[in-house]
Amino acid sequence: MGPDPAVARVRAAVRAELAGLGPGSLVLVACSGGADSLALAAALAFEAPRAGLRAGGVTVDHGLQEGSDTRAVGVVRTMWGLGLDPAGSVAVDVTGGGGPEAAAREARYAALEKAAAELGAPAVLVGHTLDDQAETVLLGLARGSGARSLAGMPARSGLYRRPLLGLDRAEVRRACLAEGLTPWDDPHNTDPAYARSRVRTSLLPAMAEVLGPGVPEALARTADLLRADADALDGWADRALEEARVVGHTFDVPVLEGLPSAVRGRVLRRAAVEAGSPAGALGAVHVTAMDRLVTAWHGQRGADLPGGLRAIRRYGKLQLGPAEAAGQGREGRRRAGGREGPGQRPGQGADPGGRAPGEDP
Repeated sequence: MGPDPAVARVRAAVRAELAGLGPGSLVLVACSGGADSLALAAALAFEAPRAGLRAGGVTVDHGLQEGSDTRAVGVVRTMWGLGLDPAGSVAVDVTGGGGPEAAAREARYAALEKAAAELGAPAVLVGHTLDDQAETVLLGLARGSGARSLAGMPARSGLYRRPLLGLDRAEVRRACLAEGLTPWDDPHNTDPAYARSRVRTSLLPAMAEVLGPGVPEALARTADLLRADADALDGWADRALEEARVVGHTFDVPVLEGLPSAVRGRVLRRAAVEAGSPAGALGAVHVTAMDRLVTAWHGQRGADLPGGLRAIRRYGKLQLGPAEAAGQGREGRRRAGGREGPGQRPGQGADPGGRAPGEDP
């Protein structure tokens, strides 16, 4: 007699994700002790030896709830019982910005990446399901995000692999219980203080009531379609970034202006992040301000960006650099009334409209 159908499907999903890894490689599973990650851990423990691989696990203690350290010890024992070796816990300090959800996620992924590096693991499996994907798409819609955010989570992203994206949460939970495992139900998952929890417990059920069944599946399909589009646009933007580059963080305005807006926005975002602007803090308002320097130029002084950077336009070039340096350069030119480029008359300074000498009219 074969395994429970839900167990078989989870194992098949994990088996497919392990393909292509080198013989003897260590694969880690991120295990919180919840139903999704326990089912994933059990499937990895079963499939890895059959694929000539080693299986290990890591649980991250965020320290956000009383008794979290004791629970982490219990999760490690469960992973050992499944046959995962090595298996351990990592405590993290959740103090980052962007709200508790974002801070916890950032700390968790940093801990997983450190563990993978120390153990030499080329892959970490995480237990996101189809329902998680649907929630991610809805959260992106609520924020007014672009195609990349609405594309949700990819099945593979660098170190991370998400075998369960094609399975719904209920089926994965059935697999967990069929394996004889007792999951921990994180109260944060139903706490209305968190946006994702509200989507999970209120919005998606309401959508199912109004629109009928199949909403999570439809949202996941939308994510897949948008991901293909976003991948194509991102590839174009990568090439266009280099075509527009003059040197360093200086870019040719005519080349940028000739790009479709969907590509130009991606190029400008890449340029800002490359120059040192934090990706998580760089929003649409900043990209729009940079875009106006390219397409709606009327002598504005520049665009301030997160990370203490500034984008300015001079001599038909878009330049990104430290805001302080840009301001000092402008002030120095004002004091000196000096030269800013070929053909500028001695004594010519910033004009009454606020343009620095040499900035485009």
